[in-house]
Amino acid sequence: MAPPFLYDLTQLDLNKIIIPIEEIRKFNPQRFEMEQLSGIIHLDNATLTAVGVKELTEHEFWVRGHIPGRPLMPGVIMVEAAAQLCAYLAHREMPEVGFIGFAKCDETRFRGAVSPPGKFYIIAQMTSMNRRRVVANCQGIYNGTLVFETIITGMPV
Repeated sequence: MAPPFLYDLTQLDLNKIIIPIEEIRKFNPQRFEMEQLSGIIHLDNATLTAVGVKELTEHEFWVRGHIPGRPLMPGVIMVEAAAQLCAYLAHREMPEVGFIGFAKCDETRFRGAVSPPGKFYIIAQMTSMNRRRVVANCQGIYNGTLVFETIITGMPV
């Protein structure tokens, strides 16, 4: 049985981006096809919880080859989206540490498929953050369904 969402998405306006890609770029260096966030629709500084969104189109770099005729978002790209959301949160809270790199993921489970077009939502909830490492529980939601969950660890690079 899938766990509950880390944040109740029904409480949000899923079409209202509060932190646009231009702001994310001030913290995250990924560009072009490696940008896996389109914006952030919720940020709670008190609980260090964020909800990001990736607007998927049929022009994503992986669509042509994964899987022809039935494109599926690779799991590693889903996890990368979560890592980018975590890096944004961590760098926003601790700008002095610089770039936060993806160090590992634990207890990762994929529960569903993601195909364009559509909106892929990522929830990140920090559980530990200091100058040496950050840890967050993360989930991916597509069409109202939990499609993956993981624990992301990042570190200053």
